Order: sequence, then C-alpha cells, then structure tokens
Amino acid sequence: MSTLRVIPCLDVKNGRVVKGVNFKDLVDMGDPVELAKTYFDQGADELTFLDVSASLEARNATIKAVSDVAEQVFIPLTVGGGIKTPEDVAELLAAGADKVSISSAAINNPSLLEEIVQRFGSQVLVSSIDAKRTKKGLELFTHGGTQATGVLLEDWIKFCNRVPVGELLINSIDHDGTGNGFDIEMTAMAVKLSEVPVIASGGAGAASDFAEVLKTGVDAVLAAGVFHRGEISIAQAKKTMGEQGAEVR
Repeated sequence: MSTLRVIPCLDVKNGRVVKGVNFKDLVDMGDPVELAKTYFDQGADELTFLDVSASLEARNATIKAVSDVAEQVFIPLTVGGGIKTPEDVAELLAAGADKVSISSAAINNPSLLEEIVQRFGSQVLVSSIDAKRTKKGLELFTHGGTQATGVLLEDWIKFCNRVPVGELLINSIDHDGTGNGFDIEMTAMAVKLSEVPVIASGGAGAASDFAEVLKTGVDAVLAAGVFHRGEISIAQAKKTMGEQGAEVR
C-alpha cells in the first residue's frame, strides 16, 4: 500500500491566503509564509501554493512569495497560477517549487503539458482540474471556476494519461468550501480512469471526511479552509485515516 499524503493548500490572492465557497466570496485567512511554516511543523506531507487570481488577472504567481514559502518548508512544494509557458515553469522551479500545477492554460493549450513533460519530466507536472456538474456532465471550468470549457472530465483524464502528467488534482467546485465532504462520485470516477496518482480536493469539513474519501483509492487528499480555521489539524486527519487502515507518515 502506498503512503497516503495530506496536503494543505494555500490559495493566495494579492499576497494573502484566502478561502471561499464554490470559488466565491473569498475571505482573508492569513499570511502564506506563516501558514506554510505552521503546516510544515504540524507534519504536512506536501504543500500546495495556488495563486487563485493569476489566471484571471493574466499574471504569474508571485515569485517572491513562492521563494519565501520555499525557505520555510522542507517538504515538496507545488505551485500553480498563471503558468503559460515552459519558461514560467523554469522560473518557479528556480524559486523553490518542486512541482507545478496547471489548470486554465492547459485547457486553452493542451500541448503545453507535453512541452513541460518533454523539458522537465512528468514528475514536476500536476494537472489541476476544476470541475462541476452541468447539463453536459462533469465539465471542466477555468479562470477560477468562472469559464465553462465544454470539456468533460473523463476526456481530459484520458488525455492526461497519454501525456503523461505526473499527478491529477481533482477539484470539485460543487463541494469547494462547503464542509460537506469530498465529492466521492467525482473522485471515484477520476481514480478509475486515471493511470497516474490522483489528489482529491474540495469539501473537507471533518476528520471523518478524510477517512471517507479513502474508499475511492486516492493517493492524496488536499484541503484548505478546514485547516486554516483550525477545525481539525493535520495530525487529526492522519490519525483518522490511519484508523481506517491507511498508511500515513
């Protein structure tokens, strides 16, 4: 059994960590460097830094903020937001990122994923997928969940298998920030179709939610608000998963 990872996510806008519901009504949650250090001390396995306004405002994730976070944590750091070229990836890796997460730009230019893999290897690339239910099915959205793409989740996963990307981050817009638990149906479908590790994201509200999503066969779980607000700790999440038979660090 592979070790299941717990990954806190820092959604950063204008240099501050924010969190909303269904990608809307963002509330300030604190300083990214301070939160990163806190989660590292709590035993986080990895950390994800997403500049949630970068694509919307057509700008790259703040290099200085990434560098400041990287100096405080000694676990894998994934960075996303506004990445449009392999040069953007090189700049983030130089700033201290271990992996990059790409969403909007990949949908608009799928060949970008192939270019990144050819230059840096699959291990650095996370395809971040923001999806919700529409009349079409499980449809991908870009630009902070504001723009429908017409692309279905299952078709994108099959493409990612062919690239291949290193990991898939499945964000459920329907469940994001609700505290009602992970989107089990969406996650299970992604795990079934994916040939690479899957990270579940969106909806965690209690330690039991982390145990429940294990049933889908995910490789990692990512959460934000439930950690930022101190409702549960990373240790509590790991303890609950361990009690369900998961191997955790």
